[in-house]
Amino acid sequence: MKKASGNGRVARIGRDAVRARTGKTWSQWFRILDRAGARNMSHRDIARHLGRRVPGIGMWWHQMVTVGYEQARGLREKHQRRDGYGISGSRTVAAPASALFKAWNDARARRQWLPGERLVIRKATTGKSMRIAWSDGTTRVEVLLSPKGPGRCQVVVDHTRLKDAKAARRMKTYWRRRLDRLQEILEA
Repeated sequence: MKKASGNGRVARIGRDAVRARTGKTWSQWFRILDRAGARNMSHRDIARHLGRRVPGIGMWWHQMVTVGYEQARGLREKHQRRDGYGISGSRTVAAPASALFKAWNDARARRQWLPGERLVIRKATTGKSMRIAWSDGTTRVEVLLSPKGPGRCQVVVDHTRLKDAKAARRMKTYWRRRLDRLQEILEA
């Protein structure tokens, strides 16, 4: 989600999508939450309020409406999360999941597209996912691999526990470049 403009519109999840899945538009949700005093509630309390008021839309939508509200009302910055800041990036690569997994898991292969980083792989599920302690010692990276047909796979990187919005912007650019390089190598 992006920070909303003054008219309360949130850029990534459109009005029609929110209405189709929740029964209300962004502006309706904002009025409801304003009346409930959500400006003075924690994230958790807003989501719980939504869960009690509209239990049928599911927890994911409770969270999305809560984040959309917080951003629209200036209560949350872009990339801000409960445990700091976080960013994500993805690429669909013309390579199988096994090749992408090896590019992450094998230190020698990884140096070709992610030079100078010393990672600690905390947990890995072959061909599917990986949890990594980043080389700075404080942030975390989660890698998810999702096959998209024969010889194609999407890689999603979620980098969390970043210290501030500046670090989040820097890592967003970093991952865009690194994933571009990974794609170049695997598709060569």
